[in-house]
Amino acid sequence: MLRWILPPMDQEWRVSVALVTGSGGLIGSEAVRHFAGLGLDVVGIDNDMRRYFFGEDGSTSWSLERLGRDLGNSYTHFAVDIRDRDGLEQVFKKYGSDIAVVIHSAAQPSHDWAAKEPYTDFDVNAGGTLNILENTRQHAIDAPFIHCSTNKVYGDRPNSLPLVELETRYELPEDHRWHQGITEEMSIDHSLHSVFGASKVAADVMVQEYGRYFDMKTACFRGGTLTGPAHSAAELHGFLAYLMRCVMEGRTYNLYGYKGKMVRDAIHSHDVLTAFEAFFRAPRSAEVYNLGGGRHSNTSHIEAFRIAEEITGREARINYVEQNRTGDHQWYVSSMARFEEQYPDWKITYDVPMILREIYEANVGKWVPQS
Repeated sequence: MLRWILPPMDQEWRVSVALVTGSGGLIGSEAVRHFAGLGLDVVGIDNDMRRYFFGEDGSTSWSLERLGRDLGNSYTHFAVDIRDRDGLEQVFKKYGSDIAVVIHSAAQPSHDWAAKEPYTDFDVNAGGTLNILENTRQHAIDAPFIHCSTNKVYGDRPNSLPLVELETRYELPEDHRWHQGITEEMSIDHSLHSVFGASKVAADVMVQEYGRYFDMKTACFRGGTLTGPAHSAAELHGFLAYLMRCVMEGRTYNLYGYKGKMVRDAIHSHDVLTAFEAFFRAPRSAEVYNLGGGRHSNTSHIEAFRIAEEITGREARINYVEQNRTGDHQWYVSSMARFEEQYPDWKITYDVPMILREIYEANVGKWVPQS
């Protein structure tokens, strides 16, 4: 049985560094706070590309300002683009072998946006990941490398499952081998990924390859809906946070296809980071894990709207568009059985109603119209 024991707070531990890319984003900012809480100094890399991708709604500037204010000297920020090899090398050289872990959460995360600028999408997602990997190999090869991948590496293959339409959702029959969640055994081949999904496949496979070829400690966490109150919620990325924002602000939510019954499993950023910590404490090489709320925490869009309406007391405004988004999953629930087998002390703590309530409470001051 794995036991987590905090290392002694000696000098070596105090100067250890957690390097986090995308440090202003949902998972990045949670990683900064989590590893700072463990006693590590944290170095963040984020140039607010989310603002370029998604406009002011998506900007992480507010999050970065709050990290600097809350963590003080425990957090050092570099506004470096992960495509900038020279800039990254300067950061990695500065900290070198003091880097105890690398959490790579920077990415272009949207299907629709990727189709507009395929070069940018691939350069950020695939090229940027290679840049972080190679700098880790050159300057901090012993540091566990944690990569935020995506369930979109499976393309639209989940849509080939024998789904059944119910009143508020699509569902997989109970006797199906993946009823409890899709495992890592699902093929990533012979499916439509979207441009975004393809660039993330390239990154995912490269992370695995550095683990195998260079014997580095790497893990790809193939996330479903990663969510929480720190999300810079925008229409093209941030399902639950954006849904709650729309209900709170009275915005119209554009709902694309599948009668609003498409199912997502959702995992709170806190639960994501406790999984990352477990890997950090007992790293393995070239691992792949599905990462999501599983059967404990999942919802259809229709069900999520109902929960949000109950929490806010406001009626959702929905514009239903018949055509679904290309490559969108009709049903996706993650199996975390592989991760749980290897890290049995890890437990998920949030479900969808808890997540939506926390998003509401964290943003009621800025998203609820003032009378």
